[in-house]
Amino acid sequence: MSKLNQKASMNFHLSIPRPNEQYLHVECCFSVKQEQIEIFLPSWRPGRYEIANFAKNIRGFKVFNEKNQLVPFIKNSKDSWIINAGKSKSLNIKYQYYSNELNAGSTFVSETMLYVNPVNCFIYTKEHIDDSIEIDLKIPEDWKIATSLNISQSKLTAHSFDALFDAPFICSNSLLNRSYTVQGISFNIWFNELLDVPWEKLIHDFERFTAKQIEDFGEFPSQEFHFLIHTPPFKAYHGVEHLNSTVIALGPSYDVFKGLYSELLGVSSHELYHVWNVKSIRPREMRPYDFRNENYSKLGYIYEGITTYMGDLYLLKSGVFKITDYLKELQVQFQRHFDNPARFYTSVGDSSFDTWLDGYVQGAPGRKVSIYVEGCLLAFVTDYLIRKSTKNKYGIEEVMRRLYYSQEISKKGYGEKDYQELLESVSGVSFQNFFDNYINGTHSYEPILQDALAYFGLEMSLIDSKLTSENTLGIKLKPSKSKYVIHSFSPGSPADMCGLCAGDEILAVNNIKLEGDLEQWLGYFNIRDISLTIARAQRIIEKKIPVVHRSFYPKYKLNVLEEKSPAQLKALQSWVCDGSL
Repeated sequence: MSKLNQKASMNFHLSIPRPNEQYLHVECCFSVKQEQIEIFLPSWRPGRYEIANFAKNIRGFKVFNEKNQLVPFIKNSKDSWIINAGKSKSLNIKYQYYSNELNAGSTFVSETMLYVNPVNCFIYTKEHIDDSIEIDLKIPEDWKIATSLNISQSKLTAHSFDALFDAPFICSNSLLNRSYTVQGISFNIWFNELLDVPWEKLIHDFERFTAKQIEDFGEFPSQEFHFLIHTPPFKAYHGVEHLNSTVIALGPSYDVFKGLYSELLGVSSHELYHVWNVKSIRPREMRPYDFRNENYSKLGYIYEGITTYMGDLYLLKSGVFKITDYLKELQVQFQRHFDNPARFYTSVGDSSFDTWLDGYVQGAPGRKVSIYVEGCLLAFVTDYLIRKSTKNKYGIEEVMRRLYYSQEISKKGYGEKDYQELLESVSGVSFQNFFDNYINGTHSYEPILQDALAYFGLEMSLIDSKLTSENTLGIKLKPSKSKYVIHSFSPGSPADMCGLCAGDEILAVNNIKLEGDLEQWLGYFNIRDISLTIARAQRIIEKKIPVVHRSFYPKYKLNVLEEKSPAQLKALQSWVCDGSL
């Protein structure tokens, strides 16, 4: 039985006696005074606004008293237990947590690594939520520990469960680490299971975007910060924000400093910006976090959308990106927006509220937009509107800075009205129509995006997709090397008019069986007198494709105008902060 450390309110002991089973063994010991106590496991984790049901990974839940006697309990809900402690002076709760998923918000165990997000797998009580916690790790002596928690040998400590749930850690003998300092703040970069790291270039780039973000806010909310970076051998792109750290998963590992390097910079800058935007500047509905229930908010376009916009923009402002690099990233958001017919049906505010329903899966076709994509584009337009009205004196950075330094918002959080009032205070113009039409409405973004681009001396051009299936047939296919399954189709396209459905598998063109050559056959017949053989719900169906004289799914490309007016040049230089053009 684990011993109770009197200096900590709750003591946890973690071990992985059989790594091949991928179960993390957890023991939790604490004193009790009441005869009955309720134990909880979080239902979700900050940074992913959906119910996760972490309790589905728990097995072998047992409770013992200080005499090592079994204590009765009942499961009260999907992730809570009521323990009948009786006259027990302390309790020792034992359980195992299945840990076979490796991403930026999970818990994972193997023979070479123990990676824990405490919010996944640590139980808590209402009585101890604000008390200190100690974690004893049973790990090999040669394993290093990467975390923002206080470390003493193989013991970690946190001053509260809120702090613990915000502090992931990685234990491994394959950890590589370097640090850099900006304005007296220590920033630590950790990689796990990576062969070679170009530290000089990496730190040079990280220093630049870090310094620029701190310069604009005036201070950093933490005394130190850790980038905990997984580089798995499989495809991965994921980041999760914390106050004193971030976890990033990016792979495959062989491409991290080659084809994926801009993604590494982008997600790192994005997660660093979150230290201010959501970890410090937080919606009222999430201050404090309620780990048991949904924390509904319509403000995802702020805490994720503005972060998406500013994360990449700071790579430009700091000189890490050139303007051409930045526009490649921004045009991805344009593409995603215009490819999604849901923009005609659901506002970004309503989609934010519904992340708890299906915000991280495809869901019903054309039902919702993205707080990341539409939020980013609206942040871009907001930035333009502020700069235009203030003659480039202020941008959206000033709004975020004022949000951060507001004592009332720091204590109670902010609402939509607070954000709108700050926009109007900084810009001197009304944003009511902007909120009505674009944030809480479904007006077309295209006119305001065109206005914003023109203000900065930029232009948007449309190029026909190189894929005949997209530009002429009007379908997008699910990624696959062996099958042609329809992911979505454009309204009014030949695919739409002939009755093709999402999920249909295309088997043949004009009775010619496909063998990885759909585009070639569509191009060969040039969509004249074409019929498709499809499989739908175990039925084989023939569909005659009508001819429509327009193209679909164009590719959006952003460029800097070759000839700019003096006003455009001034606006562009102010926005970019020079040095990146």
